[in-house]
Amino acid sequence: MSILNRFRTGNLRNCEEFWRLVISIIDGALYVVATPIGNLADISARALEILGQVDLIAAEDTRHSRRLLQHYHITTPCVPYHDHNERQAVSQLLARLQKGQSLALISDAGTPLISDPGYRLTLAAHKHNITVIPIAGPCALIAALSAAGLPTDRFIFEGFLPARAVARRSHLESLNQESRTIIFYVSPHRIVETFSDLCEVFGRDRPACLAREISKRFETVRRASIAELQTFIANDSNQQKGELVICIEGDHRTQDDPGEATRILSILLASTPLSQAVALARKITGLPRNQLYNLAMSLTDQALPPRD
Repeated sequence: MSILNRFRTGNLRNCEEFWRLVISIIDGALYVVATPIGNLADISARALEILGQVDLIAAEDTRHSRRLLQHYHITTPCVPYHDHNERQAVSQLLARLQKGQSLALISDAGTPLISDPGYRLTLAAHKHNITVIPIAGPCALIAALSAAGLPTDRFIFEGFLPARAVARRSHLESLNQESRTIIFYVSPHRIVETFSDLCEVFGRDRPACLAREISKRFETVRRASIAELQTFIANDSNQQKGELVICIEGDHRTQDDPGEATRILSILLASTPLSQAVALARKITGLPRNQLYNLAMSLTDQALPPRD
């Protein structure tokens, strides 16, 4: 008699016994387990069963994960797996998997590998024909996007922006004509300067959303223009703390026919330097700087007299 039929006919004592039989651990499998990003209740029953039954848990920070495991009375042994020991740990964990031990990979919060360690381990597992099983659950970028009030049909995740100002600005410039919703993770100590860059690159009026401390006590989800969010953060130091996700609406302006921008730039270039003409055209049209700069360069090239 199948497990399901035994449950239907009452031969299993309760739902808990049913699920314990259904969620049987596969020997030698790697489970990629999503854990709460805030509230400890945001974990699936399946994730708890997996964490309780595998032979070993590889955790980004064993001290951090201990709180979750102790809360649910999970006593499975843990070993560290993080950025600093990843290369060494992969070979050790792979050897355990090849011996038939089951392993769960968890990060400090959310879905492993999403701006967290784990890629080398999952890649090694696939290369050695080891079964990799995702245990779905919380993910900060998806949670933020779902509440952002921005288009969700197409989006891109850019992870953490570069720490250095020049690199960060350059990366943002490469995205300012992106039509999909853009999602970033931001470190708290860079949130003020990041919003300053966002205002400069994307424009003050671009719709955006700040999602802070998702699923935690001081959760904030605020949708406004980039400039309004910049002021909100600057005026409240509490908004400069915790786990931060920024969602930016994509550029939906039609850029195939820059007729008006061409006319404006042509007038400005006749009497002002190129950089000043671009800056003024940006204020007038609201178009991205690099688009206007490229257009200005093409107009300047066309105006040059032919070479002998």
